[in-house]
Amino acid sequence: MAVFAEVNKSESRQLVTFQLGEELYGVNIMDVKEIVRVQAIRAIPNAPAYVEGIFNLRSEIIPIINLHKRFHIKKLVTSEEDELLSGFIILDIDGMKLGIIIDRVSRVVTIEKEDVQPPPQMFSGIGTEYIEGVVRQEGGYLIILGIRDLFNPKELQKIAELRR
Repeated sequence: MAVFAEVNKSESRQLVTFQLGEELYGVNIMDVKEIVRVQAIRAIPNAPAYVEGIFNLRSEIIPIINLHKRFHIKKLVTSEEDELLSGFIILDIDGMKLGIIIDRVSRVVTIEKEDVQPPPQMFSGIGTEYIEGVVRQEGGYLIILGIRDLFNPKELQKIAELRR
């Protein structure tokens, strides 16, 4: 009987969803350390253009990545109310913490594996090599980012060096 229950159980996972420009994105909740409100960022000379700078989070130096610049996405025009929902998502990529700037945090959603489709070849904004999949939703798509695919090893090394 237990085997039957295991076969019927579908694979699902939870995503933290957020808005970046006009699109809704999601990242695996297991890769998210926390979400923080916008803080003062210290610019770093000679950093890659998409690195906004660093900030101090409880005595830990966190590099902040601007995905708008990285992928040439227009920033969402936000209201004062939306400003309260903007901030940084702190991610843990194989032991290295970094923050990404988001326009608006949305919510945590559970998606089923069978609902995830491969990204269309012609997808606006972010290249398909950074996308794990797409889930069709009312009024559009939820784009699932593969955070380990956002940066190549050389870029991650450069970002790690900024923390020193």
